[in-house]
Parts: sequence; structure tokens; C-alpha cells
Amino acid sequence: MSYNIQYGFGLDDRFDPDRIVDAVRDADIICLQEVTRGYIKNGGVDMPAALSDALPEHFSCFHPAGDLDMGSALAEGRAVNRRFQFGNMILSRWPLVTVRGHLLPRTWRKDTLNLQRGALEAQIFTPSGLLRVYSIHLDHIDPRERMAQVRALKSIALDFPTTGGAISGGRSFGVEEIDDKGDFLLMGDFNFEPRSDEYRLMLDGEAIIDATTADQGWTWRTPHAVEKTERSRLDYAFCNTALASRISNVRIDRDAEGSDHMPVWIEVSA
Repeated sequence: MSYNIQYGFGLDDRFDPDRIVDAVRDADIICLQEVTRGYIKNGGVDMPAALSDALPEHFSCFHPAGDLDMGSALAEGRAVNRRFQFGNMILSRWPLVTVRGHLLPRTWRKDTLNLQRGALEAQIFTPSGLLRVYSIHLDHIDPRERMAQVRALKSIALDFPTTGGAISGGRSFGVEEIDDKGDFLLMGDFNFEPRSDEYRLMLDGEAIIDATTADQGWTWRTPHAVEKTERSRLDYAFCNTALASRISNVRIDRDAEGSDHMPVWIEVSA
């Protein structure tokens, strides 16, 4: 499943990571976005550590695509790091065999916020076989930037057989080569809608499929709206063509209140 957790703030603008945990705990593989450390507005909570502690049966990794100094200084002769980190997380019931973080293209933007975005990649041996999973968060403002990010994502996922993963030729480390058949999931907050150029570009070439078309409803809504609630479809799971036939039970959990986004669930059969 995939869930943009909005730093732990729910529809009521209240910080409550327990609601995130309750919404995701039954998933075998969890892709999270907008995970932070040292964020002033949520009290600087180390969210990767807190979520890992709350889900002790899941292995986890975190990639801070954005990392900003927030007042690091010497204290009694020791360097104390105070940093704001912003990125993606993957949790899995099975060990994460390899992990690497990819930085996606961005542009210099001064008038509106532009945090570095990323795609966190993990290879996981599941009971259904090896699966390569990406937790992804694209830019929320500029469609041109998203187009560049989509091109980069497609290259990362589709060129994997030639570029390899986090390690190859690792027998000197006692690591056997991983025979990656090419099955992958691109899950996350893509910040584009189905009618957009970015969506069409993602599916162009027929090598990647939208695995979530069985539930084509909204995945994001305006927080604490009273009179008019805006709704958009921004969150997806895309996959390679061969994997598409094994995906079922697509579901958007619109009862979740832990974020302005809704968790997106899929099931992958053997």
C-alpha cells in the first residue's frame, strides 16, 4: 500500500502518527511519502524511528531526498546536528535485500516551495517472488518539472536490467547476484491527475501499466474544508506489464483521517 502521510497531520490539522500506524499496520509492504525528521511544525519528531518502533514486525528504510540545516551548533564542545529531513520510506514484512535512493530532477524556484523529491527503491523477496518497489513523491506545483521526473522514473525502472541495482558483482562481500526478472511497483503521490500529460507520459510506450484503475476515485481531499471540498486523484500504483495480471483488490481507504491523502491498497498474487 501507499500513503502520503503529510508529516503526520490529519484532515483535522492535528498531528497524530498513531492514525497513520492504524491505517497501514495490516499491509505487507508499505510505501510512505512526506516522512520527516526535525520538522518544526510536528515538534521535530523522528518519524522514521517512530514508525519503525510502532511497526516492529516490518523491516524499514528511509531516504531523505531533502536535508536542510536548522540550527546545528556546538554545545559544550560537541557538534549537535539539527536538521530538517524530508523524504520517502518503505516498510516490509520481509527483509529489504537492496535499497537505494534516487534524486529526481528539479528546478530552481524562488517564489514557491520546491523541496528535492526522490524515489526510494527496495528489492524484496516475497512469498510471491522477487519484487522491486519504489516509494515516490513528485513535485506538487510545476507540470514541466513533473514531466522531467516522470521521464527519470521510467528510465530508473525500465533500465534496471542494464544498470543494475544497489550492488552487482558483490561476491567479494559474500553477496550473491540477484536475478531480477523485472517485476516492479511504482507507488506514491504523483501529484497529477489521469487526464494530465504526465499521466499519459507515464503510460506511453505500453511498458508501464496503471495498476489502480479498478478504483478510479479520488485519493486527496482538502483538509478541514467546510463548504467546498476539493477532491483529486493524485496517488497511484504503476507496474510493469507482466505484473499487471497478478494485481487485484485495488482499494482506496477513504475512511482514513491521518492525512489529506488516502491510502491506496493493491494485492499481488503468486
